[in-house]
Amino acid sequence: MFFFLQIALLCLGGLLFGSGGNALIQGGPSPLSAYALRLGPGEEILTSLVKFVQEKRLKAPFVFTCVGSVTKATIRLANSDVLNTNEIIYLKEKLEIVSLVGTLNEKAHLHISLGDKDGTTIGGHVMGDLEVFTTAEIVIGELSNLEFTREKDEHTGFLELFIRPRSENIKGV
Repeated sequence: MFFFLQIALLCLGGLLFGSGGNALIQGGPSPLSAYALRLGPGEEILTSLVKFVQEKRLKAPFVFTCVGSVTKATIRLANSDVLNTNEIIYLKEKLEIVSLVGTLNEKAHLHISLGDKDGTTIGGHVMGDLEVFTTAEIVIGELSNLEFTREKDEHTGFLELFIRPRSENIKGV
């Protein structure tokens, strides 16, 4: 298990801190803290995660992993752009959470993959309405030396992630 955690941290480090290349905003290295939580039937995942981050006063949080199931979901598909951001689908059926990843600063940016009873998957940007069916087992990570914000990017026209050194040395508790 420790080996897999090391591999995951190496991959995460490469994504967050860049390996040269095209990264516009970089930060790190930073110590990592992890929080585990489980949501039960009827709870809404996005709202619960935002509330958790606010209560813990986390500054650079992200979803490390999540498994579980939902009875409904609202997601935006990948063909959106600045002029057409309304490609949204509303799902109302029992679905397995195959993956849930993203950052959880003041404007959460999460992507989800869901599998139906036949094993067909669909994924996209989480808009909300992720209502837990049986359980959602979630691990949240936080990079304690960094701070995430969302600011308009002149190249994309969207609010994008900006990574900065933490402005305060007090870690969220």
